[in-house]
Amino acid sequence: MTAAYSNRFDEAVALAVEAFRPVVRKGSGVPYITHLMSVCALVGEAGGDEDQLIAAILHDYLEDIPGASASELERRFGARVARMVGALSDSTGEPKPPWRARKEAYLAHLRHEPDDVRLVSCADKLHNCRSIREDLAERGPEVFERFQGKRDGTLWYYQELVVALSEGWDHPMLRRLAREVAALVREA
Repeated sequence: MTAAYSNRFDEAVALAVEAFRPVVRKGSGVPYITHLMSVCALVGEAGGDEDQLIAAILHDYLEDIPGASASELERRFGARVARMVGALSDSTGEPKPPWRARKEAYLAHLRHEPDDVRLVSCADKLHNCRSIREDLAERGPEVFERFQGKRDGTLWYYQELVVALSEGWDHPMLRRLAREVAALVREA
């Protein structure tokens, strides 16, 4: 039987598990690795290849782990993975630019990213949007207080993500994201 992925994927999972061990999701206390695994699962279920699976499990690595570098990712996982993870990061420096400026810059560059990056970004945003909707149903509108954009900024960002991803790209996952975002806007 041919393997569906190589030991590169195992190494990426191990790196993510170790790097994100102390990190929890905003406001929930849920281990952050659950988000990374969920995004990876969505990418795999949508037909993503091994590089996309690795980028999915590491998509927040450069953005959230102090000392992380694109050169390390390239050395360990190849140039394509490093490129994708870099493209999926809205900021890699400290201090981070203001929230709105970061989000606007991310949206602007997302419009020009290739399909491999768009798939991982879409999976990330789909999982995030679902999580926000679940928390909104359980905790009410105060869920938006954990986000820098608060309610209005968060809704703006997710609606604009759908627009940006839709420019020159169509995918069943994008349609799922559009439905989730529309439901979030209605429910908020």
